[in-house]
Amino acid sequence: MKQTWIFLSLAALIFAVATLGQSTKNATVAALQAQQSQQPPPTIASAVDREISSIEKEIVDAAEAMPEDKFDFSPESLNIPGSEHKGVRTFAVQVKHVAASNYFIWSPLTGDKLPEGLNDGNGPERLKSKADIIKFLKDSFALGHKAAATLTTANVLQTAEHSKSTRLHLATFGVAHAFDHYGQMVEYLRMNGIVPPASRGKSD
Repeated sequence: MKQTWIFLSLAALIFAVATLGQSTKNATVAALQAQQSQQPPPTIASAVDREISSIEKEIVDAAEAMPEDKFDFSPESLNIPGSEHKGVRTFAVQVKHVAASNYFIWSPLTGDKLPEGLNDGNGPERLKSKADIIKFLKDSFALGHKAAATLTTANVLQTAEHSKSTRLHLATFGVAHAFDHYGQMVEYLRMNGIVPPASRGKSD
């Protein structure tokens, strides 16, 4: 009789724990579903904006990782035998080029006037300090977010004003172009013994 009572007590306890666990699981699933239902459905604008945010973080983090006294670095200064680095952009000019290109690529979508001094695409000559260059970079990505916000299903394949390209091409080409130069910035960082922020804490 005592053994039967113990068995029934254990069974009741196991049932109670299982029920509690299921209730907790159901509550968690319900909370996640409620959170997802509150989020607006994805749009072309939000999808492109997410891509811009992704490369923006990579580029800005890389720019901030380079010490100011290395901003004028280029591989040409290493005099690597057999290399062809003569006349390549410095790290600072790489950053300014990305920013200037962002303005050239995304301004047709927003109608914004180009900043002064973009010239040949290497950015304003007057920008010398790390702080000023990074501000120029961040401002150019702000324009990118503004450009992404203009995209709709109705206009995405239309030719942008003062351009021969579709609005979608311009929006996404800005991302592709920035990723190209991000790869070069990573090489410049590593040539100076600096691990790019995106690679820190990961296996090289």
